[in-house]
Amino acid sequence: MKKLLLLSLLGAYAVYGASKNLEIYWIDAEGGAATLIVSPSGESMLVDTANRTPDDRDAKRIFAATQQAGLKKIDFLVTTHFHGDHIGAMAALAKMIPIGVYMDHGESVEIARPAVATAYKAYLELAGTTRRILKPGDRIPLKGVDVQVIMSAGQGILKPLKNAGAKNATCADFKEHAPDTDPDNDQSVGFLLKFGKFDFLDLGDLTRNYEQKLVCPVNLIGKVDLYQTSHHGLDRSNSPQLLTAIQPTVAVMNNGPRKGGQATVFETLRKSGGVGDIWQGHLALDTPKEVNTGEDMIANMEPTAECKGNMLKVSVESKGTFIMTNLRNGFTKTYNSK
Repeated sequence: MKKLLLLSLLGAYAVYGASKNLEIYWIDAEGGAATLIVSPSGESMLVDTANRTPDDRDAKRIFAATQQAGLKKIDFLVTTHFHGDHIGAMAALAKMIPIGVYMDHGESVEIARPAVATAYKAYLELAGTTRRILKPGDRIPLKGVDVQVIMSAGQGILKPLKNAGAKNATCADFKEHAPDTDPDNDQSVGFLLKFGKFDFLDLGDLTRNYEQKLVCPVNLIGKVDLYQTSHHGLDRSNSPQLLTAIQPTVAVMNNGPRKGGQATVFETLRKSGGVGDIWQGHLALDTPKEVNTGEDMIANMEPTAECKGNMLKVSVESKGTFIMTNLRNGFTKTYNSK
């Protein structure tokens, strides 16, 4: 009887103990974006819904991630902005799994473009009365973690977050760039997620001119442990000013085989950001292989036609230790929060 009770308790610990970690999955979207966050409470937040494809490839990949995470619904869907590689699979996904609250930055500034207008209209129909427009300083009520919006609709927070506020000496070297030709990028919702000592930063597709609002003349964000590279690792984003300010221990690049992953971004990450490790969704085929990170930390090595859609995952313990895993090969590496 005692043995059965012990086995029962051990089984319960295995189930509930594991759920006390924060888990983040980077779903392969061939250069699109879809990041699934599961809090220690079991609630979930999906950030973006990747591409629309005739075979619903990305919707199926997101759904597979929710099943791996043991989810029956997505509690919060945050759409950083209304570009097809961030919103395309939403309608198909909504048929596969219930979605609770839809969150975004407000009306698209590219509504005059027919394709954007069509996608935005479909979004409004799906969101219905559950839609919530996010503003800087808002908190997303994902139980078990603290998620604060720091950028939305082109506006950032105005006061430093806790342990931030240091002057950023690299701002003197910044030169303003030409406005982005896809202006909804700079409307992106950006947020900082905290779980104990651990920090995760996601700024959507925010470009360099708007990154500066958060780190110049002073760093309003502070240092972070994990940074999802903006804009899939494109050079229009990921400025030296931002990376010098946040100094991430780990960067995750949600690039595709031929989208993002530019050599100049790798250089900036390694020099300006002082990043410890870079993990990639894909081998960047247009960037020299030796510039990419090590193969152990790349989830997919093939071109899109042959890609199996392997994911990257992080599991964060309450004490701050976080473990990155490449689900292609099982390679793991453990890091400590700052």
